[in-house]
Amino acid sequence: MTAKVIVVGGGYAGAVVARTLDDVAEVTLVEPKEAFFHHVAQLRAAADPAWVEKMFLPYDGLLSRGRLVRDTAAHVRPGVVELASGARLDADYLVLATGSAGPFPTRLGTTSPVTAARRLRELHDALDRATGVLLLGAGAIGLEFAGEIATAWPGKPVTLVDPVPDLLGGRFPAEFRAELTRQLDALGVRVLLDTKLDTPPATPAGAVGAFTVTTGDGEALAADLWFACYGGTVPSSYLGPELAAARRPGGRLAVTEHLRVAGQERVFAVGDLNDTPELKVGRAAGRQAEVAAANIRALIEGGPLTAYEPFTDGIMLSLGPSGGVGYAPELGLFDAEATAAFKGTFLLDHFRELLGAA
Repeated sequence: MTAKVIVVGGGYAGAVVARTLDDVAEVTLVEPKEAFFHHVAQLRAAADPAWVEKMFLPYDGLLSRGRLVRDTAAHVRPGVVELASGARLDADYLVLATGSAGPFPTRLGTTSPVTAARRLRELHDALDRATGVLLLGAGAIGLEFAGEIATAWPGKPVTLVDPVPDLLGGRFPAEFRAELTRQLDALGVRVLLDTKLDTPPATPAGAVGAFTVTTGDGEALAADLWFACYGGTVPSSYLGPELAAARRPGGRLAVTEHLRVAGQERVFAVGDLNDTPELKVGRAAGRQAEVAAANIRALIEGGPLTAYEPFTDGIMLSLGPSGGVGYAPELGLFDAEATAAFKGTFLLDHFRELLGAA
């Protein structure tokens, strides 16, 4: 009998696993969204409405033999996925690829492309009307968002505030951080590190309305639009006790070198959900998906398992369509031109091909 594989989550990792195993197993992809959301492009879409329609890709062409179930996993235990609709799915192998969550605009908070597109256009309108923007959190999301805003609306004051003493935790070389600082300065983005606010802004995040906040040093910052660019979480409340036992502080699951959930032989966790010691970026999610799929294929057909090797720290950080800075240990520093060339399309054609939407 053909092995049954259930993939929970159809994001960057889950879609790769499902497509890769479609020829060897009876694959069921459980995903509540009505289309694939190309999240890495959504900050560009907020600044440039021409990108809004591009970032939603249909799932229709992803599987030729398997099936897509538009539903949410309510309770998962080894071999069984119970859905929010009340349906039960049985499986020989499970792949958990439920990703991460975060505040708007990190995530769009909907399963509907129509609603998501509307929220992105409303975000663009708010940014257009604002006279000054405050971003709390100078991680990759805050930095890229600042770059998009400053490029799309030259001269609009953008301020980043973060309590950390150095950009991106100081985990990249000094030359990378120096180039990043230079480009932010050129864009007019003000970055206040080692800084906290006494109280959060009085207006709701994402709503245009004048406010003034005070830093711990007593400086008053005035703006009329703000966003939290931190606070990502890893949803895992759907896990039954056998799988929740592998949960670490913060919600991530401990996995073996083969990406099996600790203590499990036929349950894998990929992407943001697991605790591999590396930056949670797209290339890691894609590679983990390939390794997990290869190991399930090996378990089905016979053969050796593949160990996953975490990536060393590397990043490609865009600062608007023509700016950015990158770093890879094996290649060194990427300047604005090289970074923009690499991230200019956000690999859209690659994901169209993956989804069968080319």
